[in-house]
Amino acid sequence: MMKILKKLTGLCMVFLLAGQICFPQNAQGISIREEEDLGREFMKIATKKYRYIRDPLITDYVNGVGHKLLATMPAQPFPYRFFVIRQDVFNAFAGPAGNIFVNSGLIEAMENEDELAGILAHEIIHVKARHISQKIERSSKMGLASLAGLVAGVFLGVGGAGAAAQAVTVGSMAATQSASLAYSRQDEMQADELGIQYLTRAGYNGEGLLTVLRKIRDTQWYGTDQVPSYLMTHPAVEDRIAYLDTWIEGHPRPPKKNAADKDRFRQIHTRLVAAYGDKEMALRKMTVALEKSPDNPLYNHGYGIALARNDNPKEGIIYVKKALQACPLDPCLLKDLGEIYFMDGQYKNAHAALEGSIGILPDDYETLFLLGRTRLELGMFTDAARAFERLLEKKPKYSQARYHLGEAYGKEGKLGDAHYHLGIYYRDRGEFRNAVFHLRQVLKYSNDPARKDEAEEMLSGLRTKASRQDAPPVQKPRSPFGPGQSGFNSGQNGKSAW
Repeated sequence: MMKILKKLTGLCMVFLLAGQICFPQNAQGISIREEEDLGREFMKIATKKYRYIRDPLITDYVNGVGHKLLATMPAQPFPYRFFVIRQDVFNAFAGPAGNIFVNSGLIEAMENEDELAGILAHEIIHVKARHISQKIERSSKMGLASLAGLVAGVFLGVGGAGAAAQAVTVGSMAATQSASLAYSRQDEMQADELGIQYLTRAGYNGEGLLTVLRKIRDTQWYGTDQVPSYLMTHPAVEDRIAYLDTWIEGHPRPPKKNAADKDRFRQIHTRLVAAYGDKEMALRKMTVALEKSPDNPLYNHGYGIALARNDNPKEGIIYVKKALQACPLDPCLLKDLGEIYFMDGQYKNAHAALEGSIGILPDDYETLFLLGRTRLELGMFTDAARAFERLLEKKPKYSQARYHLGEAYGKEGKLGDAHYHLGIYYRDRGEFRNAVFHLRQVLKYSNDPARKDEAEEMLSGLRTKASRQDAPPVQKPRSPFGPGQSGFNSGQNGKSAW
């Protein structure tokens, strides 16, 4: 009987949605240009509130899945970007202008790429249909930053996302007004209806979206603060499950994907659990996996990472080297081996492993960063500076590379260059008084007139900010290139990438 009712509910949803693929748009919604501006302000808030996973292996994979889906769609008004947030709670959401977020905890709960593609397809449709932007009236007199705070509060201020996120909402508009921006049942059904069509066009099994929704629904949560964030921002999950179940039964499955996709998902999933999940839980999970498949290089690799994260790098090295025996030219394995050697203070071995990795993937910016750090520890200051310079050519906003480039130049005795990069580093961090200190040193030590002019120009814009900064006067900053100020002891986020 329950199965019959479920089918009837699903059929009703199909009939309800028939002819409603193109939902009427709110004539008062903001324009594409306005949404792009809103997206930039939204990203400033999200970047402050969230810890992103920036591991290229993971981020490139997730973006690749997203762009497989986009390739089946008409031209889009926004360039899409996909981010993985380092947070255990189950959540995914679409910010303004094509910025899509998935929590690492939700990916950990997935079993295959179809499930990931399902979630991404649903969120892409929210952007494509402009569900949030069409709810925002052009006549609103709020400033852009306040409006971005309001939108961020809808997604950042629920399901245990933190008091700081809730303050965003309170600071921008009352909660009753922010509720008007939440997705409606109609929004959700449209995102599922169109999302599953694009999923199948891209060769994915639409059942992936159904199974991941069931996992979110069936998770045992206790207390209102522990309701999965996804259910707070994406309502009508039971209706959605019924509709998807009926749709899948009425449509043939696409051709099976090749084994490489499955292997790729397992690699990314294992790395996500081992390197970015709760470290004690990661060790337990990798122990169980390795007990079942002791010769599997993927699990040896993951177990080695988990050991290193649990303060046992020496044993971690053994397992990563075992994985490397099966895959001797894997640059990711070489990079991770180099990092664990670095954690254990074996800098020469770290340097050899990282040189091997960069020889295979010369443009990997994480490897360049680790290589530069290792060269600093070995006293190879000129070579260290070269690694950081190459990295900043590719990633100009990689702030820690900027800091350590200043350190390397200082060790070489190039004080003008050292203070220049440290000045930019502190300026970008919003530590204006420290920035002013270092930029003044550029005027003192640099022999480059153009660099002095640039430092003076930056100073003219920073002196007022420094004087108004809401902090007690700071003492003269310690030089990062003085005695005992290199490596992990610098206090400048010298932790492992994990």
